[in-house]
Amino acid sequence: MPGFTWAVLAFITLMGQQMPWQKDASQAKAAEHQSVEYLFPEQISVTAKKPTEVDLHFRVQNGLHINSHTPREKSFIRTELIVLEPQGVQVTAVDFPPGSDYALASMPSEKLSVYSGDFVLRAHITAQPGEHLVAAQLRYQACDINSCYPPRKLPLALDVIAK
Repeated sequence: MPGFTWAVLAFITLMGQQMPWQKDASQAKAAEHQSVEYLFPEQISVTAKKPTEVDLHFRVQNGLHINSHTPREKSFIRTELIVLEPQGVQVTAVDFPPGSDYALASMPSEKLSVYSGDFVLRAHITAQPGEHLVAAQLRYQACDINSCYPPRKLPLALDVIAK
């Protein structure tokens, strides 16, 4: 009987543990949940050769936050917009909103600078006459209350019609 008792205790202990094959699945699931969504616009019309400001709208998934463009800790990965300018379009600047203060329960006195919920970036563009496709990537690192996930790049495209 003592052997049976130990076997039952070992089984109960193992049931509470995450098995290696479960860990891979849960990590993959966590990575799926790490998300920022590009909302709009998909297309804009601008006056050719005239500097224009375009608001790019994003949403961070509920329960997550991303480091702002100016995190307070230098080792944190900041949010950036990487723009691939096609011929005929120039992006002269991208304005990022200030981050919101956020404190982890484990370090309530240390405030992080983050974006959560909806946020807007303002791109300053000038386009030559014609239709142009501007490709970009939002580079960010999402975190929940327990941990941060690997950095990600969210692709987005903006059709610019300049007349």
